[in-house]
Amino acid sequence: MVFAKITAAAHAVPERVVSNDDLSQMMDTSDEWIFSRTGIKRRHLSAGENTSDLAAQVAEKLLSDSTVKAEDLDFIIVATITADSAMPSTAARVQAEIGAVNAFAYDLTAACSGFVFALAQAEKLISSGAYARGIVIGAEVLSKVIDWSDRSTAVLFGDGAGGVLLENTGKQPMILAEKLQTDGSRGNSLTSNLTALSNPFVSAQEEDFYLKMDGRSIFDFAVRDVPKNIAATVELTGQSNDEIDYFLLHQANSRILDKMAKKLGADREKFLQNMEEYGNTSAASIPILLSEAVKSGKILLEDKQKVVLTGFGGGLTWGTLIINI
Repeated sequence: MVFAKITAAAHAVPERVVSNDDLSQMMDTSDEWIFSRTGIKRRHLSAGENTSDLAAQVAEKLLSDSTVKAEDLDFIIVATITADSAMPSTAARVQAEIGAVNAFAYDLTAACSGFVFALAQAEKLISSGAYARGIVIGAEVLSKVIDWSDRSTAVLFGDGAGGVLLENTGKQPMILAEKLQTDGSRGNSLTSNLTALSNPFVSAQEEDFYLKMDGRSIFDFAVRDVPKNIAATVELTGQSNDEIDYFLLHQANSRILDKMAKKLGADREKFLQNMEEYGNTSAASIPILLSEAVKSGKILLEDKQKVVLTGFGGGLTWGTLIINI
């Protein structure tokens, strides 16, 4: 039996840091207003880096932290809603940049759940026995789809990328349980880059490029539906929250994490967070958090810890993986 294993984790963010005070010079807001409502203090914003640039930096770090060479990779999956282009894909650009000549590559679009969805796919590619190693990256340059005159969204988001290297060296199943969900009927509560229909035979429609969010609906969705998903997934393992070492959830809002921990009856200290430094980085938030936890020594890649990974966001999409790490 072949089992996938995470053997390296890495992240990359732009050097430019924009604080809440910096934003207060651009719009009617303040550090106190933003932080008290979101837990965000600052975010990293592109100074020219596109999504594939940050993703390629992550891929290069993953390879440098391992014995795997670029030509040894079988696949590259990039989760993103801010691709450089519809084609070639961001993953194809990364494949070319790092010289992974033997890897197939594709993008996956599931918004803030993207990394969780992509990791679930990648684990199955390896456990099938057909592929030995691959890279999964969540990468976003959200600053290019933000309306910087809209205070309700401009203060929330940041740019960055994170990812993991998967190899077929696991001694036990990596994913203990999973539950991935979508509800397209509520999809219009969070949208971005709506492309208008335009051809010589129809009247031109109006495009809506910028990210738009019904904040109250998304908050309610997160605190109502997502804890149920986590609880159901934990139950599938036959274990309890006390046996989970860490909860790595999408980094949207510290108040959401507070409410989720309370609803689950779980220790809030197990819910790692870093949105104060990066803001909401969509598909990149969980792998950035994971990478930092590995670098700090909180999470050890030794198959000794059980970790919950949960994404939730546009689509609407949400999902949980409980992994041995």
